Amino acid sequence: MPRALWLLIIGMAVNVIGSSFLWPLNTIYIHDHLGKSLSVAGIVLMLNSGANVIGNLYGGHLFDKMGGYKSIILGIGISLLALIGLSIWHDWTQYVIFLTITGFGTGIIFPSMYAMAGSVWKEGGRKSFNALYVAQNLGVAVGASLGGIVADYSFQLIFLANTIMYVIFLLIAVIGYKGIVVEAAIHDQKEKALNIVKNKANLQALLIVCSGYLLCWVAYSQWTTTIASYTQEINISLTQYSLLWTINGAIIVLGQPLLNGVLKYLSASLKLQILIGIGIFIVSFLVAGKASAFSGFLVAMIILTIGEMFIWPAVPTIAFDLAPKGREGFYQGIVNSTATGGRMVGPLLGGIIVDMYSMSSLFILLIGLFLIAIVTTLMYDRGIKRKMVSGTVRGQM
Repeated sequence: MPRALWLLIIGMAVNVIGSSFLWPLNTIYIHDHLGKSLSVAGIVLMLNSGANVIGNLYGGHLFDKMGGYKSIILGIGISLLALIGLSIWHDWTQYVIFLTITGFGTGIIFPSMYAMAGSVWKEGGRKSFNALYVAQNLGVAVGASLGGIVADYSFQLIFLANTIMYVIFLLIAVIGYKGIVVEAAIHDQKEKALNIVKNKANLQALLIVCSGYLLCWVAYSQWTTTIASYTQEINISLTQYSLLWTINGAIIVLGQPLLNGVLKYLSASLKLQILIGIGIFIVSFLVAGKASAFSGFLVAMIILTIGEMFIWPAVPTIAFDLAPKGREGFYQGIVNSTATGGRMVGPLLGGIIVDMYSMSSLFILLIGLFLIAIVTTLMYDRGIKRKMVSGTVRGQM
């Protein structure tokens, strides 16, 4: 792998270690420490995710206009200021405000990092995005593990630890990312117009596959919200809950050789890779829906992790393959904002369903969402295939 990609991998790991001190525990902090209902917690996390969606789209636009370095530095700066504020003031009102600002700042960062990763090692294909995905989950494993231990000692230190990691991330970005050069965006207006017409079907395909991607994230986000709170109700400790995420990250990092062997047989079909992942997700939530002790959730988490290893790196790869020249940042912004949108809708939807009905009702709903995601995945590239067929016919005529 190129040196530039290694720098992005290290930065991503440090970034996620910092955020993983807090994000798995957000619902627990709002519900148990600030005394708010799950529905209210869902609204707060929706605000954070909504700001993140805006940051994703803005960050993708910034990448296409001014490059990845400046975009990432801006995102880190905004996030760091909010985290400093959160370290000092984290009562109810301040918590909501600073958490929302942090969402916007971190949203700017991710599209640029993914677009840069694809640009600096184009011949690597899905390997670039898989490398960032592994780095993220290494960060989750380390951050969540330390976060649970620190939270059991003092929740106050969680905010400080997150801030310190972002300071380190800022240093890595300032020193390492300035020299990373990516292909410039298209500035010729005629070429832009041709690209828009030529890639209309590609954008439509991306939006369809991302609709299923969003539904998967709506379900996945329950593990950090409603399921997290439920584990507390059945007397699973914070340390045990955080251990689930440590295992999640460890499996992703250590399981890469085995996964790469499997993916060799799927190299011609990212669609099949996603479909397999969704099927595994369904099994995971069926197990979680029956779990009543830590061992049950542990099994469900292991299965969930295998599923996400198939899905999460595949969608950014599809986006990079579909993106026209000079629009890589925009397409990655769509992917990241879709994932964030799922994390935005998920907590609120899950909180309302559990408050009004039950956890069992929520699991039934989530299985239904996965079935819809299977349909969108099966049909997302039909428009592209029609374009290819019609183009071939016109060429023969």
